Amino acid sequence: MRPVHVVTGRALPLDRSDVDTDQIIPSDWLKRVERAGFGKGLFSEWRDDRDFVLNKPEHAGATIMVAGPNFGVGSSREHAVWALQDYGFEAVISPRFGDIFRNNCTKQGLLPAQVDGALGRALMAAVQADPALEITIDVQRRTVEAPAAGLHGTFVLDDFTQQRLLNGWDDIGLTLRHEADLVAYEQDRPSWLPAVSAG
Repeated sequence: MRPVHVVTGRALPLDRSDVDTDQIIPSDWLKRVERAGFGKGLFSEWRDDRDFVLNKPEHAGATIMVAGPNFGVGSSREHAVWALQDYGFEAVISPRFGDIFRNNCTKQGLLPAQVDGALGRALMAAVQADPALEITIDVQRRTVEAPAAGLHGTFVLDDFTQQRLLNGWDDIGLTLRHEADLVAYEQDRPSWLPAVSAG
């Protein structure tokens, strides 16, 4: 995955709480075998309502979602993260995330910025009032800022996940940090043990 240092952009306000992964990407879309194209299914059951926020032209091109509390609860499906990314979102701000969803985000490079409730509500109101408002999320500093609205705060991010995002380490990348040790181990393995052919 690509490293994530700073995400800056306009935001889309999803003023709903307890949004689960089946609402983010309905189960009909889980039949797809490729990883691309899930953006078309993002909130597809809600998008039938032309007043749904994702259908509003003033939020077209938003790269940050400001969501209500308990975003991404429910079943574990990486497809929910893929759908958000495929649609163009680079980060989601919420006062609370479902644990599995948050972990899936950090393994795919989608930044989950968990802020306190007061900042979450203030950002929601500010983006609703001004769709052109720019928000900046800094992974190194663990900060969320909307200078034009006078908003500034921090978000929760443990040290390991911070380094994972800053370095772009997915699970394979984490393993490859030990490539020299793996190569040395394979060279010293007895020849009678099973081996995987490189060709």
